[in-house]
Amino acid sequence: VLQNLSQTPVLRELLKEARMPGTTVKIESPELSMLCCFSFKQEPQLIKLDQPCPLTLAMHQFLTEMQETKKGVVTPKELFAQVCKKAIRFKGYQQQDSHELLRYLLDGMRAEE
Repeated sequence: VLQNLSQTPVLRELLKEARMPGTTVKIESPELSMLCCFSFKQEPQLIKLDQPCPLTLAMHQFLTEMQETKKGVVTPKELFAQVCKKAIRFKGYQQQDSHELLRYLLDGMRAEE
């Protein structure tokens, strides 16, 4: 899951911008088509970002480390600790489904917005 997220350019760029408080991010939606061959473009949303919270910062730090490391091995200790604070079920190192991790990770970051 984390390797896939690390290869998502839009997520990496948003997290890079999110770590700087006071930044305004412009999010543009793709063109939407209506049934009768009419199409319209939604206006871009401008969102002013507050100070990033711990899970979002840990995710940014981890993805950056994955992209920039020359070591070959990256350990997500801080990210895991932050996920465990949001979803206690991950404490104890029991096996969990990857889709559950993805859901809790993304929901946790969204809740921090």
